[in-house]
Amino acid sequence: MGGGDRPPTAGRRSGAPADAGATAGPGAEYRRDVSATEPSNAPLPPTGDLLAQREGTVLTLTINRPERRNAMTWDVIAGLRRELARAKVDPEVRVVVLAGAGDKAFCAGADLSGMVPKDPGGTSDEYLDHHLARGWLAELFEEMWALGKPTIAKVQGWAMAGGFGLALSCDMVLASEDARFGAPELNVGLWPYMVTIPLLRSMPPKKALELMLTSRVVGAEEADRIGFVTRVVPRDELDGAVAELAAVLASKPPGVTRLGRDSFYAVIDSAATEALPYLHAMLTVTSQTAEAREGITAFAEKRPPSWQAPSADDGTA
Repeated sequence: MGGGDRPPTAGRRSGAPADAGATAGPGAEYRRDVSATEPSNAPLPPTGDLLAQREGTVLTLTINRPERRNAMTWDVIAGLRRELARAKVDPEVRVVVLAGAGDKAFCAGADLSGMVPKDPGGTSDEYLDHHLARGWLAELFEEMWALGKPTIAKVQGWAMAGGFGLALSCDMVLASEDARFGAPELNVGLWPYMVTIPLLRSMPPKKALELMLTSRVVGAEEADRIGFVTRVVPRDELDGAVAELAAVLASKPPGVTRLGRDSFYAVIDSAATEALPYLHAMLTVTSQTAEAREGITAFAEKRPPSWQAPSADDGTA
């Protein structure tokens, strides 16, 4: 991808310095603002390729490479996976927002050039290790679907290639009016293999195929018409719209949200004859949870329900 109004091809990552707040992982070097020594809403200095900040029950993960249109490196992918694993088991986190730093891009794709990351596959074959490491992006998508908590993509500017897939792997996509989406891999002799499933799960199959075959860039208005964007807002209203949606999602019962969201992804690729018996069983399971009892009781008593994090012996745990 060249210059002009298109995102430039990202180069190799320039390493971010490690610090006391950094978390080591397979190739991961990034700083977090949620730690035992910092308040959960503490401001984070603008360093590191991935920023994690929790405000109340909403965790925001920001790819912080604006000079590279927030293209994902091995380190960023590893960091996203590690932060999502933490969020999955943290009862204080009810919603996860994915964002890109700056105003040019959400994420312009994957910058996976250069050396094979540390410990990618554990073999002695560099070619094989590189192949195994490429699977990290697919594993990231699967871990997002299995998170058990709602996810929102906050998209401004470019969401291209792997960044397009990253956005569509979220449950909801809020986009500014200048957002642009595309799968341009065929233009450089590749195919968007890794983003095929996020696209197929977000729009009619033939529309996904058209976008992959033509490498056509889709604006926010058309994305809304196709249906893979939840809402389009003016750029200066994007932060507020994301915060409003996150607050609504965070206000729902977390245990039943998990059960319901998991069931959605369990049946999304299933035939009706397979899905309906499973959903029937899940209705019975859900009806026996503490959250269902509280919701029904609160409705009868004409008061707002009080949702607590599910306990280990609750059916929602």
